[in-house]
Amino acid sequence: MVTVLQSSLIQVMVSAVRKGCKGVARDFGEVTELQVSKKGPGDFVTAADKRVEAALLEELTRVRPGYGFLGEETGETIGTDKTHRWIVDPIDGTTNFMHGIPHFACTVALERDGEIVAGVTFNPVTNDLYWAEKGKGAYHNDRRLRVSGRKNLDESLIGTGVPFIGKPGHAQALKDLHQIMQRTVGIRRNGACSLDLCYVAAGQFDGFWERGIKPWDMAAGLLMVSEAGGKFSSIDSEASPLVTGELVCSNMDLYPQLVEKLKLAK
Repeated sequence: MVTVLQSSLIQVMVSAVRKGCKGVARDFGEVTELQVSKKGPGDFVTAADKRVEAALLEELTRVRPGYGFLGEETGETIGTDKTHRWIVDPIDGTTNFMHGIPHFACTVALERDGEIVAGVTFNPVTNDLYWAEKGKGAYHNDRRLRVSGRKNLDESLIGTGVPFIGKPGHAQALKDLHQIMQRTVGIRRNGACSLDLCYVAAGQFDGFWERGIKPWDMAAGLLMVSEAGGKFSSIDSEASPLVTGELVCSNMDLYPQLVEKLKLAK
């Protein structure tokens, strides 16, 4: 396999993510021993979650001083450089992590003047590294990614996310499922939006939708999808998914079909 040369920006991001995730695989193996605090029903913050974000904040601030920072745990830090902001989820898929399911990731995106220009998503247990840079493509390790070539919903596998206890939108999620599940070969709810979007970019999922997503869960993944030849948008709005918190994405053929069916669910 030909080694793909990464830009200095991607190298900085990958290095930060790998450093931040040191020990996560060990923690995953000893998950029952972790000390946890509960911040809401079904939404746990682990010691690993907090440690990874702190390490990422320290490393990214060191290599790019002045950049802003938006993290799941620490919230937003306004930088002296108003044009750049890191968007970080230290462990997307915390519930999977806590239940011993190796489907979670550390994900980091760089926003420049309101646009995502680079993204890295890393599963420290499987060592799967996904990365993308605007105008330069999306990759899984050294393999270039392309969205699937399927053209019809009735041959498509679609990913999604659904609300859990304490979250709004249960009735809407059932309406969405009713519109999509009867028209596809399957629906998957894996519990880590960041990785689900990588699966869309890789052509493993033919599309994805979800409502109520946080920016740090999808920022890197949006770039993965677009750089792999896909399209994304909000479901019911012209505004960015990063603003609305709702997302639909797929290849160019399936995208309008998904949007049409999801709009029928309102």
